[in-house]
Amino acid sequence: MAEKTLNIEGMTCASCAQRIEKVTKKLPGVKSSSVNLATEKMNIQYDENAISLQDIQAAVDKAGYKAVANTEKKTFAISGMTCASCAQTIEKATRKLDGVLESNVNLATEKMNIQFDPTIVTVSDIIQAVSHAGYEAHEDIETAESVDEDREKKQREIKGLWKRFWISAVFTAPLLYIAMGHLVGAPLPGIIDPMMNPDNFAMLQLLLTIPVIIVNRKIYTIGFNTLFRGHPNMDSLIALGTSAAFLYGIFATVMIYLGNSSYANELYYETAAVILTLITLGKYLETLTKGKTSEAIKKLMGLAPKTAIVLRNNQEVEISIDEVVVDDIIIVKPGEKMPVDGIVVEGTTAVDESMLTGESIPVEKNVGDSIIGASINKNGTIQYKATKVGKDTALSQIIKLVEDAQGSKAPIAKLADIISGYFVPIVIGIAILSGLAWYFGGQTGIFALTIAISVLVIACPCALGLATPTAIMIGTGKGAEHGVLIKSGTALETTHKIQTIVFDKTGTITEGKPKVTDIVTANGISEEELLLLAASAEKGSEHPLGEAIVKGAEERGMNFKKTQAFKAIPGHGIEVTIDGHHMLLGNRKLMDDRNISLGSLSKTSDDLASQGKTPMYITMNDKIAGIIAVADTVKENSVKAIQKLHKMGIEVAMITGDNKRTAEAIAKQVGIDRVLSEVLPEDKANEVKKLQDEGKKVAMVGDGINDAPALAQADVGIAIGSGTDVAMESADIVLMRSDLMDVPTAVELSRSTIRNIKENLFWAFGYNTAGIPFAMGIVFLFGGPLLSPVIAAAAMSFSSVSVLLNALRLKRFKPSSI
Repeated sequence: MAEKTLNIEGMTCASCAQRIEKVTKKLPGVKSSSVNLATEKMNIQYDENAISLQDIQAAVDKAGYKAVANTEKKTFAISGMTCASCAQTIEKATRKLDGVLESNVNLATEKMNIQFDPTIVTVSDIIQAVSHAGYEAHEDIETAESVDEDREKKQREIKGLWKRFWISAVFTAPLLYIAMGHLVGAPLPGIIDPMMNPDNFAMLQLLLTIPVIIVNRKIYTIGFNTLFRGHPNMDSLIALGTSAAFLYGIFATVMIYLGNSSYANELYYETAAVILTLITLGKYLETLTKGKTSEAIKKLMGLAPKTAIVLRNNQEVEISIDEVVVDDIIIVKPGEKMPVDGIVVEGTTAVDESMLTGESIPVEKNVGDSIIGASINKNGTIQYKATKVGKDTALSQIIKLVEDAQGSKAPIAKLADIISGYFVPIVIGIAILSGLAWYFGGQTGIFALTIAISVLVIACPCALGLATPTAIMIGTGKGAEHGVLIKSGTALETTHKIQTIVFDKTGTITEGKPKVTDIVTANGISEEELLLLAASAEKGSEHPLGEAIVKGAEERGMNFKKTQAFKAIPGHGIEVTIDGHHMLLGNRKLMDDRNISLGSLSKTSDDLASQGKTPMYITMNDKIAGIIAVADTVKENSVKAIQKLHKMGIEVAMITGDNKRTAEAIAKQVGIDRVLSEVLPEDKANEVKKLQDEGKKVAMVGDGINDAPALAQADVGIAIGSGTDVAMESADIVLMRSDLMDVPTAVELSRSTIRNIKENLFWAFGYNTAGIPFAMGIVFLFGGPLLSPVIAAAAMSFSSVSVLLNALRLKRFKPSSI
């Protein structure tokens, strides 16, 4: 009997809790179910043989709620991987564990992102499962020191591979000359001439090959280890191919010493040595190139200082940034970087925040103003209190977001993953069958061996495994450089398919800081009195239009009146009582609902609306008292961004709660194709869904809390960086600079990245498709050349490097100019 605690989403009252209990208790195998409305959790006991957790979640979902298992997400660094097949093996091994919901391994970053239920499976269980699969995993906890350690580890790996290569090359070069030189007429000393001293000729080659095999022994330990565990990888193919060549060489040497000198022409030592040398060179170039794909993360990590000066017992103490705690008082002098996020408590300065916001002009900071970690203090010494440290700082959150994106998989990668998983065992089968077919077809054993080794060596699926993750790493990294934070590979892929982009009006297309432009009165009330009453009524409102009216009154130095009653009417306006007067302030819908005649002000309001101004109607004791018009200025780059999207063939829509005339006036100013006006905040998601129902891929751009459902509903949600945390959480892409020109940049980046991935997959698939039949001798069968194992090794190494070099072309990405 299993016992689980699930988080329940969507409950509003005790009735909801009762309904969920009823639904779950009816399920076969459920012994008890208890829902707590206060904690929003459900404790359930059930028989795992009769019903699964997924069935319970589906039943709750059908009842109109959501049951979410208490899961954790962790990242593990993986060592020992050599190809896409390794990544597949680790994913399969960890996904088999009870309690693991999702496991994704990224060959390019050498990391595993895993989501699991900690009540069922532990971190040590996961590490053990990876170990049983033949690899090593350790939890990836990032501090300033661990980042440096990781960098040093990568450098050691690169140096180790280079050392392996040159030692291999030192022994392989003379070996190749001795083995092949005499065939092209190159002179050989008599003591090792195969015609005069075949035994010396064979023994010297053996002695030159052994050091190459020893220095590359890691290929054999990993290759045979994974082969015997039933999960062969690239090293298994190389180990099998070179072992076959080396062992045949030893057999031929023994035959020569037994007196059969004809075997001098069938020594295979140079094949084994050259394959190992070329594979090591390819691996070195691959690791070197892979290091360049994660430069964006390194740049971001390099932004934060390593140390901070804090006040401890009224003394200035320099400590590691990892030791800074919340509420520490930090001292920063001119020219220094801010270690963590916080609030200024003493001093004034100007701070360069361009690394996060893209804003090149330094921002003035006074007591009470917020500080972003890693920004640069320009000209004054300040003291500030730490509010967010470690992984909670803005910079750490951005790094985490980019890392998660780089570790995620795009849907386009799934085909490559499926193929990689089955590829190596199939290749081993093809190699054996090809060799046997040629041998029983009348060819010599040495010919059959050549075929088998060529197939084994040429068919490694490294290029397939690197095609997608490397492009995603560079794509998301370039996005971060341009202030476009893409949260996942799925978002990066989907963005290139977008046909319609819906912009929220206030704070997105416009500045979101409206001003009072016109005051029109009726029924004998003065402009001053109308503004004073309206501002007094709106004093408690958080609506941008209300705030504009309050600000307009404050600028005129007015003293506000007290409100006796206040009631908000969502999507319509407010209802208040001031000095015994019953007042309504709101939009045309509110006037129509309350049957209030606008009289001569009807035409005036239409004229104001046609100018792009928003009229707010004010009534006093159920009679129209006047109109206060408020206008919001259009952002500087709104027109340019929309023009650029049109050039890219994307339809642009605007969604707003404004009346139709005002909305259309704004739309006309910026060149919007489609206007969705008079939309209540809660209906924005429905409007997005209507566009999706037309068969369109829709992106939504917004900045407020009320945009969050629409951002979640859209195929791609894009949040403005200056917006609310809720909007940014709901979005797939965050624009850090609050610049609408970054919307077309995101689409262009997605298009470039997906094009690059398709090119990589084409070359990777094309290479294997053409290479394997060539290695099998099918071309030779029709009169063409036979593929040498040495050429096969060179081609295999080049395929991985070529895919990586193609991905690196993305580093040249720049947004096009309009």
